[in-house]
Amino acid sequence: MNETVPVNQPRYASFGQGEPIVMLYGLFGSVKTFHPLIEHLQGRYQVIVPIFPFYEETIRMDIFTLTEFVEKLVEELSLDKFHLLGNSMGGHIALLYVLRHPAKVHSLILSGSSGLFESGMGDTFPRRQDYDYIKSKTELTFYDPKIATKELVDEIFTTVNSRRVLQILSLAKSTIRHNLENELSFIDIDCCLIWGRNDTITPPEVAKDFQKKLPRASLSWIDQCGHVPMLEQPAAFNSILDSFFLSLYQKKTRSVSA
Repeated sequence: MNETVPVNQPRYASFGQGEPIVMLYGLFGSVKTFHPLIEHLQGRYQVIVPIFPFYEETIRMDIFTLTEFVEKLVEELSLDKFHLLGNSMGGHIALLYVLRHPAKVHSLILSGSSGLFESGMGDTFPRRQDYDYIKSKTELTFYDPKIATKELVDEIFTTVNSRRVLQILSLAKSTIRHNLENELSFIDIDCCLIWGRNDTITPPEVAKDFQKKLPRASLSWIDQCGHVPMLEQPAAFNSILDSFFLSLYQKKTRSVSA
């Protein structure tokens, strides 16, 4: 897998060639969140993953500064139109981007998105020096706790016990404060919701609410799956996404031939 990260900001990883898909991960995510999905798509699409400056102390960090980060990257790459996929807080950023630039996005794919409701680690970390506590909270992200590998738990434990925790709290609070309930009806593009049926952070009721409020949204469930379906159940996630892209292609073909 070839990963390119330019020297100058904004930074990103790029894989494959073809129609572009921009993927946005959540607060404790990284490019690794999408590795199975990237492997699946890079033979047919150009996959672009912005690397968010979550922990740069010189930047006031909230959901809007990260949206601006995506805007600058899209401009830098001269992307005319693309698909946009977001998981967790990445979904929230994707929604804000589409609200600002609806003509730039072919379709929107959301999975475990914030923007309506989420129950994460909370707005404080009262036991952040307790490794077992952080481990148990990380395991709650998944249906199968074994997905929360020692490597992943170690990364999160290090993050929440560093000076960067202030940035994390700022971001977490900003997602809670900026609810999009009254704005979703303005997103009039095809939207694919792919949700883990066992998601405890953005529970199934949240997915149903998104489907009601987004004018052109379809909702697909993945059983025995938590908050990060593309990582926990990649085969099921990829199959749903392939079907969604096929439906877009068929719709476009019918429109051209009409």
